Amino acid sequence: MCGVYEFVSLLLFCHLMPLLLAAACPPLLSCGDLGNISFPFTTTERPDCGFLPIRNCEDPLQFKMIQLQNNGEWFRVVLVAQLRNSSIITFQIRDKHLYDLLQNESCEAFRYNYTIPPFFHFAALRIQYHTTLFRCKRSLHVSPPTGMLNYTKCPDYDLYYKHIITADDVSRSSLVACTEVQLPIKDVPDAINPFTFVTADIIIRVDLTDECADCNYRHGGQCKLDSTEKFCCANAVIKKGLTLKAKLGIGLGIGIPSMLAIGLLFLFLQYKRKYGTSGGQLESRDSYSDSSSNPHGESSSEYFGVPLFLYEQLKEATNNFDHTKELGDGGFGTVYYGRILNQTLLDTQHYSPCMVWNYYMLIGPSQSPSIHGKLPDGREVAVKRLYEHNWKRVEQFINEVKILTRLRHKNLVSLYGCTSRHSRELLLVYEYISNGTVACHLHGGLAKPGSLPWSTRMKIAVETASALAYLHASDIIHRDVKTNNILLDNNFCVKVADFGLSRDVPNDVTHVSTAPQGSPGYLDPEYYNCYQLTSKSDVYSFGVVLIELISSKPAVDMNRSRDEINLSNLAVRKIQESAVSELVDPSLGFDSDCRVMGMIVSVAGLAFQCLQREKDLRPSMYEVLHELRRIESGKDEGKVRDEGDVDGVAVSHSCAHSPPPASPEWEEVGLLKNIKPTSPNTVTDKWESKCTTPNISG
Repeated sequence: MCGVYEFVSLLLFCHLMPLLLAAACPPLLSCGDLGNISFPFTTTERPDCGFLPIRNCEDPLQFKMIQLQNNGEWFRVVLVAQLRNSSIITFQIRDKHLYDLLQNESCEAFRYNYTIPPFFHFAALRIQYHTTLFRCKRSLHVSPPTGMLNYTKCPDYDLYYKHIITADDVSRSSLVACTEVQLPIKDVPDAINPFTFVTADIIIRVDLTDECADCNYRHGGQCKLDSTEKFCCANAVIKKGLTLKAKLGIGLGIGIPSMLAIGLLFLFLQYKRKYGTSGGQLESRDSYSDSSSNPHGESSSEYFGVPLFLYEQLKEATNNFDHTKELGDGGFGTVYYGRILNQTLLDTQHYSPCMVWNYYMLIGPSQSPSIHGKLPDGREVAVKRLYEHNWKRVEQFINEVKILTRLRHKNLVSLYGCTSRHSRELLLVYEYISNGTVACHLHGGLAKPGSLPWSTRMKIAVETASALAYLHASDIIHRDVKTNNILLDNNFCVKVADFGLSRDVPNDVTHVSTAPQGSPGYLDPEYYNCYQLTSKSDVYSFGVVLIELISSKPAVDMNRSRDEINLSNLAVRKIQESAVSELVDPSLGFDSDCRVMGMIVSVAGLAFQCLQREKDLRPSMYEVLHELRRIESGKDEGKVRDEGDVDGVAVSHSCAHSPPPASPEWEEVGLLKNIKPTSPNTVTDKWESKCTTPNISG
């Protein structure tokens, strides 16, 4: 009888729970060109689902408007940037009145003291980038502190400002008699004319309180105030109101089958481990364990699981390291083109069947390996010759090979082998990639109008993001992401190279202090604050790559105006000014193809998020990959309007575009934390490619 009662209780619970949750807010609300929004944002139709309402979400012809406080002014929303399950949110608004004053260079703009409601019950709001200007009447005869800039073209008063000014600076000067004006900025206030850095496009940061973030993200509830003005988590998916018997019924109904499934899975895995592994696989695993336990140990045929080459072989393959065969030159070594003609690897009698199979998979089914370990006649390779052979270089060499043995991804350049660490020179042998770098095709020696259509550029973006997300899941930071380090094969498939020596970041390391390895134009601006490069540094650099794909402009160009030398600065300004079309390469058909327009503007919005100055505001590489795949597929998208309406940010589009097949390497990347693949590997390190010569990795 008790069992029947529990069963009936469970049925009633399953029937009533949807009704109880009917009043709950959906996790996402659609808002036109802004895409899907979630708490703390909401639509005016669902005011109970957030405290920042946005109107006109259902009207594709109207600008989206947001209200920052009850009965307050409505502002145009330009961009909403929400990272999944993050308590930090940013959005961008435009103050039309301030915008008109700045466009007309009216000094009335400096009578604003721009503030926003600093605190809601559930969050704190602040302007992300702002500065203080001092409006001083000329009759005061102000003597400002040293280093202050001033603007004297306003009637009756002058403006004084500085990038960094302390309260002590003000108190010790005659600025105390002036009026302080807080205004949003889009750049460092270091110019003579304040109209060049004050902006009406304001980025606002929202920091949810801990209890509200926990309620919303962990329990799927809404942050509310009860009748006593105390916090409560409404509609949370928490089974507090159930009877003990109902809880037991649910626990048993879910727990017992789950326990059985886990038990069966455990038994199956134990059986596979005991009986399902071939002798060849066991041999390979034992061989790897031996080499791992002895970092300096070498068998006669392999080193950390990769084949060993003789120095003489590679010397002959590169024609004695002929300078005419140089493909690239970087911080650690020179890369040479080579062709191995019927050269035999070191004795393969100790190779396991698994090792032979991996080698077969490496060179491809059309080129069967010799049973005696000979590479096919005429095999093209890239040989990296490290500059020095001292103890430090040996350690880097060992570390690089150790890292490479863990990696396998179709968009990372493969490592074929290396010389012994005792060789007269340290040489690494890589897959040869013949079609140059992305940089060469965008703005280098291989660039031709129309030769790199948007569909190809989108494919490059997705494949590069896939490779970087894989590296991050493998606890490896690239630290030098740039278009010169993204190689292309003859089918324009991506091969990411040069993610450097000593990039492995163990799970137990909480702080990694690194020397700057990034390149000008790509280096994370936060590095100068904390002297640390993280996975979010790669995200920033990838944001620059996305802008290069959109614009075909180099990351750094000294021929551009001072505030546009860095492409990232130029891009952020154009996006904030709703002028994405001024960034776009004219050959991409932005104005003539609605699908291309929608995808480019969406990618520009994503790049804007990647280029945020604070790393916590940037998405993860996995989130970037997910968004790029969504943009490429055209899923959940609406229609595109002209650029004047899309605001130069992440818009939706109706033009479908077929996504690439899901990467099997990425789908199983979660296993990398616990599994050491026994496959051939990929390339690390830094080198500068030559656009006039086919390129490979260094």
